[in-house]
Amino acid sequence: MNSDTLTGTTTDLGGKLKEGLGKAFGDDKLRAEGSADRAEGTVQKTYGEAKDSVRPLIDQARRFMNERPFAAAAVGGVIGLALLNTLRGK
Repeated sequence: MNSDTLTGTTTDLGGKLKEGLGKAFGDDKLRAEGSADRAEGTVQKTYGEAKDSVRPLIDQARRFMNERPFAAAAVGGVIGLALLNTLRGK
């Protein structure tokens, strides 16, 4: 768990608390703030989880480039040519 996931979870819980208090006291402004905090927390938590799942792929690509630089250059060239042809419409 990284800091983004932890912060997002904390913000989400704080938003739930604000929303509950807003409902209990009939304060629509506090309820709206709670809903906004929950949405912000959910977005930040999702970003943190995505960052955690992408990190191993980046590490694996770096290892491949360090262990096989010529193969990595060839793969990069093929991808570059494919992208160029796609952009040119061929």
